[in-house]
Amino acid sequence: MSDYLIRVLSDKANVIGLSCRTTELVNLACRLHGTTPTASAALGRALTGGLLLGALTKPGLRVGLKFEGNGPLKKILVEADSEGTVRGFVGVPDIDVMVKDDGKLHVSGALGTKGFLTVFKDVGLDEPYQGIVKLRTGEIAEDIAYYFVESEQIPSAVGLGVYVETDGHVSAAGGFLIQTLPPSEDQTIDQLIVNIRKIGAVTHVLRDGKTPEELIGMLFEGIPFEILEKKGLSFRCTCNRDRIERVLISLGCKELTHLLEEHGEAEVGCEFCRAVYRFDRLDLEQLISDIECAVPRAGS
Repeated sequence: MSDYLIRVLSDKANVIGLSCRTTELVNLACRLHGTTPTASAALGRALTGGLLLGALTKPGLRVGLKFEGNGPLKKILVEADSEGTVRGFVGVPDIDVMVKDDGKLHVSGALGTKGFLTVFKDVGLDEPYQGIVKLRTGEIAEDIAYYFVESEQIPSAVGLGVYVETDGHVSAAGGFLIQTLPPSEDQTIDQLIVNIRKIGAVTHVLRDGKTPEELIGMLFEGIPFEILEKKGLSFRCTCNRDRIERVLISLGCKELTHLLEEHGEAEVGCEFCRAVYRFDRLDLEQLISDIECAVPRAGS
């Protein structure tokens, strides 16, 4: 279990804590999308944040994060579930490397500080819950924390880190999420703030090789807690040929016939995992036939 997440609870203090390691899955996602270092850092943070939110959902449900900014990266879209799987992509994966004066990757400059974060949550109804907040910093973690406070009224602290080596390889990725639920104790909140400040940048902790258990122990120093869950994490897409067929069928006979006559085939790519699905002439003819057979004839 190279990438995994743990969830803890402090009954006395009424605090929920999550921490995770996501190095391998972030590497996989960045290789699939051919991201530059800054785009890798942005995508890695968003994937990790999505997994942390996904871990808070009920079994079988999903959550989505869409960051839309005024920077050259344009957008980040991530989907995660309660089982620990995630998928995602950035709008412009090959943006020029952006670096701050201190030499750190300039994620906020890539995404931008003006725009919106939209959170979609599957709550078991026909339409998903949707919460929208303005981007505050473009640093991903702070924007997620602001979403919780602004949209769900839950005080939260979020730390996300991705370290990209000079060769583009991600050597460390992960993060944490802490939420205080009412009734909360001021003394406990003060202690959490002290602990978070003591840790500093979560990237440094991850590069030191700290495990999620060690990270959560540092965050909850002086606060008793118990581990409720430990689960593996992975980058996994939900696309398949059947779903792509349904997308093509939704275009209707007229559009499919146009594709058949103009190109003789169709090629559909998945933005999340870069998989390509090809449909030759026979495939398209069969789809058109299926649509025609499904449409009731007049007078029947």
